[in-house]
Amino acid sequence: MTIDLRSDTVTKPTKAMLEAMFSAEVGDDVFGEDPTINKLEEKCAALFGMEAGLFCSSGTQTNQVAIKLHTQPGDEVICDANAHIYYYEGGGIAFNAGCSTKLLNGERGKFSAEDVLNAIRADNVHFPRTSLVAVENTHNRGGGSIYDFIELEKIAAVCKKNKLAFHLDGARIFNAIIETNKSAKDFGELFDTISVCLSKGLGAPVGSVLLGSKEHIYKARRIRKVFGGGMRQAGYLAAAGIYAIDNNIARLKDDHARAKNLADILKSFHYVAEVMLPETNITYFRLVDSFPGADFQQKLAENNIKVISLDNQVIRMVTHLDFHDNMLERLEAVLKKLA
Repeated sequence: MTIDLRSDTVTKPTKAMLEAMFSAEVGDDVFGEDPTINKLEEKCAALFGMEAGLFCSSGTQTNQVAIKLHTQPGDEVICDANAHIYYYEGGGIAFNAGCSTKLLNGERGKFSAEDVLNAIRADNVHFPRTSLVAVENTHNRGGGSIYDFIELEKIAAVCKKNKLAFHLDGARIFNAIIETNKSAKDFGELFDTISVCLSKGLGAPVGSVLLGSKEHIYKARRIRKVFGGGMRQAGYLAAAGIYAIDNNIARLKDDHARAKNLADILKSFHYVAEVMLPETNITYFRLVDSFPGADFQQKLAENNIKVISLDNQVIRMVTHLDFHDNMLERLEAVLKKLA
């Protein structure tokens, strides 16, 4: 038995999801004729109370399409220094949109409305034009941290007052929703565009959906085409997304509970210097200097356990629907041996 905690992207479709995929009705999506993709886009848009959706191959693609949509070359994007759009998307902000970034040092990836206000460039020919603010919820490198909704409302107000677009990288937005008393529509009211990932905690094999107004999504469809993102009979993939939304949102609570149990376990070992309290399904912890992260990763690999080692001593473990209680027990036993 292999235990893979590198990411919640490693999940595989269940039998029921595969059955939904194989029975999907499909057509040519570039012609707008794939009924299952159309259904997924409409379903996601309705869920968030937004006008339209666009199915894409990945969260990176939905984010990059949105950034291009809201900006012109030479503009500046405000985001956190550890944001996925800046840290993990291959320099796409510069490569695809020709924009620079104003990086904020948020608390676990979360910055404030005041931070945004202070970061907006003056109207001066020497400066890039601030055009977009992007937040990530939950925040990956922030340990799956959840934005305070009131703060998001304040940031939205700053954006509106200053005529800035507001984008949500919602790769794990359902993890945030399931832990708060806010609905998807509450988030939909705040943002111009939202990227919703289906291939993480929801367990679909491929895909994200970009949500926005009909005008935004019309323009986004052209950008997706330019990026090579037009797909044909991709309804087989969209069917997995529909199944995931219908069946796998509520169970995210299980992932969060296991992440918290894992954090408690880790705190008991002398070779763990610090554990970042998980708010959702991502657990970061730092090893003591005498136990190199590469060695720790290797020892787990020898026991068929996969994790990611970041910044040498920092380890990330992500719980998901293919990680069960019996795996948590086995992981704990292996960790005890290392002690």
